[in-house]
Amino acid sequence: MVHQQPTLAQGGKCLSDTIQIALVGCGYWGKNLCRNFHALGALNSVVDATENGQTTARSIAPDIQVTDSLDEVLRNDQILGISLATPAETHADLAIKAMYAGKDVFVEKPMALTIEDAEKMKHIAEETGRILMVGHLLEYHPAIIKLHELITTGELGKIHYIYSNRLNFGKVRTEENALWSFAPHDVAVILRLMGQAPVEVFACGGSYLTNGIADTTLSNLRFENESRAHIFVSWLHPFKEQRLVVVGDKKMAIFNDVAPFGVKLQLFSQNVEFDGPMPILKKEDAEFVEHANTEPLREECKHFLECIQSRKQPLTNAQSGIDVLKVLHACQQSIEQNGEPVPV
Repeated sequence: MVHQQPTLAQGGKCLSDTIQIALVGCGYWGKNLCRNFHALGALNSVVDATENGQTTARSIAPDIQVTDSLDEVLRNDQILGISLATPAETHADLAIKAMYAGKDVFVEKPMALTIEDAEKMKHIAEETGRILMVGHLLEYHPAIIKLHELITTGELGKIHYIYSNRLNFGKVRTEENALWSFAPHDVAVILRLMGQAPVEVFACGGSYLTNGIADTTLSNLRFENESRAHIFVSWLHPFKEQRLVVVGDKKMAIFNDVAPFGVKLQLFSQNVEFDGPMPILKKEDAEFVEHANTEPLREECKHFLECIQSRKQPLTNAQSGIDVLKVLHACQQSIEQNGEPVPV
């Protein structure tokens, strides 16, 4: 399915005139959500128990309410949606509480730490008729949307394999490993581009800074049609790299997220032909692919507002969040079993 860009305008009326949301958590990532929802005119309140979070919220959005009381926000009938940017271990309880209070929920990745909690969240969303959207940011990147379009229209042919590198020097975590911190983005995109979940994964990792916390992991995914994908993540790397390569039997594509706009997405019309049993490489120059120049997080926030109004399921719905969690858990199990294959 080709993702249609969401818009704020519906019948000549701006959604932010009627759709008001509250942000819970205004820390490392929450401040970015604060900025975007405020710019869209949809931010009613920010909930944060810390002085730093409250100060950050007031500096970004001085005209909105800042409180440490989630219950106060949940009682406010003007607020239709809740955006959660809190620690992952709180996601399930807070999302469930918000949905039972009649609020739609946009929860950052990972949607929960266990598959059981994620499935419970999905069940309660269905039971209460609430929107439950997961923050898989890269799926709203205009270059990824364009790449998905190229794949679904057959431009690349059959996909042989995808590899993704997400590497940097920092930000080091001591509560979660590099797999859980970095790889959800790449897993979500690979599942979207492949159009299916893997049947098996095997992964390995290394802990060098904090005992038991992997600073670097390499995960391999095998799909039913024997297509493959691998994901290399590390926060102990000398330079920043965010690169996704898709190899098809007709063409190949590279998405380089650290490249400037206009050269982020490249298409290579090169493949392999055969002269009898002899493979012959057909090399061509790269073609830069045009795509929209929009901020992915702004598009993601707009999509949440549109889903609140239209009651349509988000692109990154609860099931997509569960599918990503299943892959992450299988990779984690494989790491703990020294790289043994684990079925998904």
